[in-house]
Amino acid sequence: MANVIGVVSDTHNNLANVREIVALFNAAGVSKVVHTGDITRAKTLDVMAGLEMPLYGVFGNNDVERDDLNAAADAHGFVLSDPPLRLEWHGRRIVVVHDPRDLALAGEHLALHGHTHMFRCEWASDTLVFNPGECAGHMKGYNAVGVVDLDAMAASRLKF
Repeated sequence: MANVIGVVSDTHNNLANVREIVALFNAAGVSKVVHTGDITRAKTLDVMAGLEMPLYGVFGNNDVERDDLNAAADAHGFVLSDPPLRLEWHGRRIVVVHDPRDLALAGEHLALHGHTHMFRCEWASDTLVFNPGECAGHMKGYNAVGVVDLDAMAASRLKF
């Protein structure tokens, strides 16, 4: 699944759920994972170090422990930055933000965001806008992460 990426948002230091998320992405065989912000604590990144693929992401409004988050990201080889993060993978231009109000589409194929904890999968002109929704909740079966097939430009959710 070289052209399929994982998307997660707003983990909010729910380590039990993050362990499940890591297992889901590893089982799905995605090539990369994008975190759209609100990691919250460095311990979350320590758990995400169990991913079998690279992690890229942006800081969210609850990511106030920047020094600790940056140190953990560096230790695990993750790429974290202030939004917007612009990527180009498999011929697709991707923009990553935390807050959807910060989206300024400029010819991207894919726009990823979090912040709202609500599922979103819609087209805005020629851009697929995607937020997999809630993943830090405590009710089983209501949490989700996303996968995006960059060839087909199709997104889906993995619920847990």
